[in-house]
Amino acid sequence: MKGVWIIFRREVGQYFASPIAYVIAAALLLLTGLYFTGDLTFSLTRKAVDPALIPNFLTAALIFFAPLITMRMLAEEQREGTLELLLTAPVNDAAIVIGKFLGAWFYFTMVLAVTLVYQIILLNISQPDLAHTLCAHMGIWLYAGATLAIGLMFSALTENQIVAAFLSSATLVFLYLGDIAGQIVTNLDLARLIRELTMAGHYTSSFAVGIIRAEDVAYFAGIIAVMLFIAIRVVESHRWR
Repeated sequence: MKGVWIIFRREVGQYFASPIAYVIAAALLLLTGLYFTGDLTFSLTRKAVDPALIPNFLTAALIFFAPLITMRMLAEEQREGTLELLLTAPVNDAAIVIGKFLGAWFYFTMVLAVTLVYQIILLNISQPDLAHTLCAHMGIWLYAGATLAIGLMFSALTENQIVAAFLSSATLVFLYLGDIAGQIVTNLDLARLIRELTMAGHYTSSFAVGIIRAEDVAYFAGIIAVMLFIAIRVVESHRWR
């Protein structure tokens, strides 16, 4: 745990000292702000406010933002040769990967926490379902963890940040659009299978509507565990090169 804490503090320090991290956060908050304002203006006269509005928007936004957050994490270490220095430090391979992952997840958590200001605004305008809101935000937090783990895994596979970002985005697009495909396919068994394999399918049918199901929590936790396991094995392979 000490090794994980050391890497975690190092990653968090880099995020809050990097102008790029602030640009990414500002861009994400700008987009959520515009989306919230536009929907609120429409909702005031035509429909009820969706408590899961921002988390639903983030499921699509993370296709692009999660790779931006993770693409440098191990790819840059490999390109600059600092990964070898980390491997000689008194921390094991699992601590390196898990510490970096937790640093990225903490960074996203801070950005997500800022979006709660929209819920405060809604409380002064209407009476949103707070339980529904809590479920949706818990869901997108887990969803984001899975997307960041996927991005970290691809960052471990290559020293090119652009390649890592592209592969991450391509995978996340598939895992996002698969839910739409599951709604179009006429074969019910095939549609159910497609939805069970996609991240969006495990979010839209539960967390987004205010329901927490153990199978959906296990799905996201499973993706995180598998992706981190692969990343650890990739980092471990560098010791033998």
